[in-house]
Amino acid sequence: MKKVALYPGSFDPITKGHVDIIKRSSNLFDKLIIGIFKNSTKSKAWFSDEEKVEMIEEILKKENINAEIKIFNGLLVDFMCKEKVNILVRGLRALSDYEYELQFTLTNKTLAKSEFETVFLTASREYLYLSSSLVKEVAQNKGNLSFFVTENVEKRMIERVESFKR
Repeated sequence: MKKVALYPGSFDPITKGHVDIIKRSSNLFDKLIIGIFKNSTKSKAWFSDEEKVEMIEEILKKENINAEIKIFNGLLVDFMCKEKVNILVRGLRALSDYEYELQFTLTNKTLAKSEFETVFLTASREYLYLSSSLVKEVAQNKGNLSFFVTENVEKRMIERVESFKR
């Protein structure tokens, strides 16, 4: 059976921590799908779905990572069934992430229309503290983003902060 993995997220913006999980996942499975979902529980997105896809495509190309990008709405398990995904990849930074991810996984297992496994990858040491929310705050306060995001994402974030001032 082909191992098809999904790494879902809002990726608003994609961080170096996300890229690290994507790189590592792409080496573990036959196929990796990066799923961009519209998360209604998060505050207004900085970037459109199309902008997120463009940024991620640029990173995949530059880093020579083999993965597909797909946008989806609705329940994650419905998307997984449609795409024939049998592995869900989730990144863990801290104990608080584990509690959330366990709840997320158990809920998805209950709702699932097909069997799948969840694989938790711990964040690499340099990204243990990193989140998209933190990166947005650094950007709004004109901090150095190069530690947290790739060059293409940094450029777009600076442009976005400038557009907020207009």
